Amino acid sequence: MKKNLILLLCLILLGCANKENKQNKENKKNTENNQITIYTKRHYDTDKHLFEKFEKENNINVNVVQASSDELIERIKTEGDNCPADVLITVDAGKLYKAVDEKLLEKINISDINNNINKNLIDKNGFWIPITYRSRVIAYNPEKVDVEDLSTYEDLKDKKWKNRILVRTSSNAYNQALLSSLIAHHGKNIALDWANQLSKNFARSPKGNDRDQIRAIFRNVGDIAIVNSYYVGLLKSSDDENDQKIGDAVKIFFPNQGKNERGAHVNISGVGLLKKSPNKENALKLIRFLTSEYAQNYYTNNSFEYPVNLNVKPSSIVAEWGEFKIDKLDLNELGINRKQAIEVFEKSKWD
Repeated sequence: MKKNLILLLCLILLGCANKENKQNKENKKNTENNQITIYTKRHYDTDKHLFEKFEKENNINVNVVQASSDELIERIKTEGDNCPADVLITVDAGKLYKAVDEKLLEKINISDINNNINKNLIDKNGFWIPITYRSRVIAYNPEKVDVEDLSTYEDLKDKKWKNRILVRTSSNAYNQALLSSLIAHHGKNIALDWANQLSKNFARSPKGNDRDQIRAIFRNVGDIAIVNSYYVGLLKSSDDENDQKIGDAVKIFFPNQGKNERGAHVNISGVGLLKKSPNKENALKLIRFLTSEYAQNYYTNNSFEYPVNLNVKPSSIVAEWGEFKIDKLDLNELGINRKQAIEVFEKSKWD
């Protein structure tokens, strides 16, 4: 009788233990399925707000890791099967191309995401989705520059711009993307000549970020600057009154707008789904959210980038610059030609 009671007690305890283990596994599974990890190059408050809104609306815990695109790609490779990341967000199509080339991304069916995305900005191979875009424009001092003298990127090597051009260093990804596009259109030799001749027109040695180039125009260091369009918007909308004055003092010109010209160079911020994503359903939810009308409106009204959703209009500040023709070059070319662009810069007189 005593042995039977002991056996019964053991069975009861074993049953309770099994039930607890099953519940723990279920809880762990629910926790794992209730999260998403984002590896991102973007570091803006705009993104923080959108991630928080997505987290609240979907009851999904959002984990964000910020670093340079190259660092994130290397981290994904190093972490391998243990990589917790679900999506990779970059500010350059060339870096997304690199992630694809490293076989880190999984194809995404655009019809499962959003059918209103600008087709000129979508990866033709289906590995990444654009979330915003910007143009590499010419900001200029209207008191010192006759807009009729502005025309193309190629024209910036003309001697009339000697000691007048401001720009970042050649190690900057935005300049490398622009040069990659020039290589795609003209070849490496012409791109090298362009970089050499343009460098003779620098108002100073390349340094600082894009906003620093615009501020240098305001200080009369130079007359024109090669910058991303949204930086002017950020200055004009700044809480700093001096930055507002700087933003208001410059004008924007979109190059290569002639009838037979290709259009202004553009690049994207984009997102890719990682092949080894542990939370793919949540990742696709996030990508849908980032291309939704709400998110697209929030981007353009706060980061002053252009929306990729065709149902969304640019902010009033961005709209002031007018419509422009974009270069319809396959954006993967910005990655395909990146190595050559770096080689050209290294051979050129561009610091």
